[in-house]
Amino acid sequence: MDTMQGLKRTKYCGLFTAADAGTEAVACGWVQRIRDKGMLVFIDLRDRTGILQLAFDDATETALRQKAQTCRSEYVLMAKGTVRLRESVNREIPTGEVELYVTDLRILAKAETPPFEIVDRTNVKEELRLRYRYLDLRRSEMQRNLMMRHKIVKVAHDYYDSQGFIEVETPDLIKSTPEGARDYLVPSRVHHGSFYALPQSPQLYKQLLMLAGYDRYMQIARCFRDEDLRADRQPEFTQIDLEMSFVDQEDVMTVNEGFMKRVFKEVLDVEIPTPFQRMPYQEAMDRFGSDKPDLRFGMELQDLSDLLKDCTFKVFRGALDAGGSVRAIVAKGAADTLSRKEIDKLVEFVKTYKAKGLAYTRLTHDGESSSYEKFLTEQEKQAIRTRLGAEKGDVILVVADGSNQVVYDSLGALRCHLGARLGLIQPGVFRFLWVTQFPLFEYSEEEGRYVAKHHPFTHPAPEDLDKLESDPGACHAQAYDMVLNGCEVGGGSIRINDQQLQQRMFRALGFDDETANARFGFLLDAFKYGAPPHGGMAYGLDRLVMLMLEKESIRDVIAFPKVQNASELMTQCPAGVDDNSLAELGIAVIDRE
Repeated sequence: MDTMQGLKRTKYCGLFTAADAGTEAVACGWVQRIRDKGMLVFIDLRDRTGILQLAFDDATETALRQKAQTCRSEYVLMAKGTVRLRESVNREIPTGEVELYVTDLRILAKAETPPFEIVDRTNVKEELRLRYRYLDLRRSEMQRNLMMRHKIVKVAHDYYDSQGFIEVETPDLIKSTPEGARDYLVPSRVHHGSFYALPQSPQLYKQLLMLAGYDRYMQIARCFRDEDLRADRQPEFTQIDLEMSFVDQEDVMTVNEGFMKRVFKEVLDVEIPTPFQRMPYQEAMDRFGSDKPDLRFGMELQDLSDLLKDCTFKVFRGALDAGGSVRAIVAKGAADTLSRKEIDKLVEFVKTYKAKGLAYTRLTHDGESSSYEKFLTEQEKQAIRTRLGAEKGDVILVVADGSNQVVYDSLGALRCHLGARLGLIQPGVFRFLWVTQFPLFEYSEEEGRYVAKHHPFTHPAPEDLDKLESDPGACHAQAYDMVLNGCEVGGGSIRINDQQLQQRMFRALGFDDETANARFGFLLDAFKYGAPPHGGMAYGLDRLVMLMLEKESIRDVIAFPKVQNASELMTQCPAGVDDNSLAELGIAVIDRE
């Protein structure tokens, strides 16, 4: 195997231009492709910046040309030569005007045939790509994704520094304070029988930094949650985390709109208009069935309940009598696309969101068909069509349920599904929104108590303070979520900074004083010593990168992601450990039946 001795790279492969013609250069990289035409040999050399063509011809020393002919895909090469203009220009790559006429070739490492070709737009199964992730990361598409991630992080550091934020690292081994997702626990060898937790967020530490007088904090923070995965979730993830003192909700929103404006301009050269649209939580649910609505298309939900108050159709009647609602969306011009067979698939789709079914009316130009209109009076039928603005060519889709949440969830998800299915979402469009006035609590049937909608440290709306104990379900939070194209990209709140109010909040959540002190006594004690009004938010960095790149999964923007069962295929983790390691920690593994 050759060495690099005597040679130093002078330029990355993708940076050569016609201006370099006539100069001597050294390039390094991996063989993307070799074209052997006998006395004429070309090698496409690839690095993270692009491809440079290496050229060998009949004037090349025979031994050097023969050495080039031994190269194969993914060999690691270093080549020295003279940059020259190509006889046949390749307009498909930035370096297509030039090539390196090689006078010295070093084979630094040979490679076996990889399990898949290193090319973009691959149809290789994701499982195989993740098993050989180090090869998958060689693809220029993946490298562009991670380099964009780097740029976004750099803009975050620069922007928040310009706004007076100080970066402070907070601990990764912390006290477990279970409330929300499950903690990842780390056993302590020194403190037998005790455990650290990996942080779900730096929430408490950043609040304590405000109490400590740092005024504005930010951090690119690693966070961990032991929860089930989805396309935009991972057990370990990265937040752009920040907190501010002496601010209200508007201050936090303004600073963070400025960040979004800057990051989209610097990274994508896209102008984002500010201020962002604002929408109260209940309006978002009523119009879109979601607290993270996608504003890139219409098809809004319409409440039909008042039109059907005297309805005798048992499906609608039963939903209304149970305190629920009947709501609908209209797929404009979709009657030909959404056949009866397609609608049957949509019925199964909404059932995954606990809906009992999906009623429909197809208004085709050749006739009409409906699963429910025959059970309505003519007046009710026409009132529905008028409210929905339904006309020939449209499809009406209706969900009725005794639980408004089921109606919202199923119809809201169906709206997004059809938006993609019917091609209503235009690529390259970014629609931002602040969702505000969230409920402070939500009732957990599983736990039989109210739980915090965001977290227990969110400040209630001032006008709801007197309802905290008497009517927690009616309380609103000083919380705000930043939504982009139907995804929550970040969220935050104004925090409680008063010991007594924080204790009231814990009681409303069902914690007695002893439990509250055991879990959060350090915070309650800290409030005794003067805590300023403060608030903040955090972005999911992985999700932000995914949305800016318009990818469908955050696995495409994380170097070494986990899969659905929270394992990593490449290193085969998690894995067992030896008995000695367990014994040191005083841990025994119990087999599950």
